[in-house]
Amino acid sequence: MLLAILVAVVAATALTVDRLASEAPLPAVALPEPTEHLLPGTAPEPQILALFENLRLFLPVAPDRVTAIGYRGSGADALPLDPFGTLANPGVLVQLKNKLFGGGQDQPVRYYLIEGGAGPQTGGVDIGAPVGTNTYAPVDGTILAINPVVISGELVGHRVDIQPTSSPGLVVTVTNIRVAPGLEAGHTVTASETRLGRLIDVSRVETAALAEFTQDSGHHVHIEIVQAANVALP
Repeated sequence: MLLAILVAVVAATALTVDRLASEAPLPAVALPEPTEHLLPGTAPEPQILALFENLRLFLPVAPDRVTAIGYRGSGADALPLDPFGTLANPGVLVQLKNKLFGGGQDQPVRYYLIEGGAGPQTGGVDIGAPVGTNTYAPVDGTILAINPVVISGELVGHRVDIQPTSSPGLVVTVTNIRVAPGLEAGHTVTASETRLGRLIDVSRVETAALAEFTQDSGHHVHIEIVQAANVALP
């Protein structure tokens, strides 16, 4: 009789444990990280990046995709750009001037000056962003040419040459991208609206100076302005 009672108690206990286990909340499952950083990005709101005389260059990628912006020497033919925004790495004298007389207020765009390179120090601008980011026209104009870029014997994307509507004597070049399907010479483009292509990874063939200011290999779109007479078109 006692044995039968013990068996009944054990069975009831087991049923209770099973019921409680079935009602207990399941352990939390780790969800994957948001994938926004993997997306190509939408067209940016018009944001001035730099100036050259009366020509305005606009940011070619969405601001939330930008990892860093750096100006550097880009050859003797490159024209000096006038950066728009706040210098993020001012020298000691500039810091002292700002402290004594004010200045250096934050602007929507922050940029770095990168030492080295040929020509004017602001002859080229690197706009850092993740690989695959959509890249848009930095000016209104007409595409003069789309040429393949070869570095160390390897094909690494394209160079897009744009003749600005407001400054037809100049050419704006955009590199480190793979052009969008259907984009051809002769097409008109609109700043911050016309997609030129997507940013590509060129780190296997060159070391980006911009990497000093980013957490990746310094992936970037490169832009410079030259006189039209100095551009060799096919």
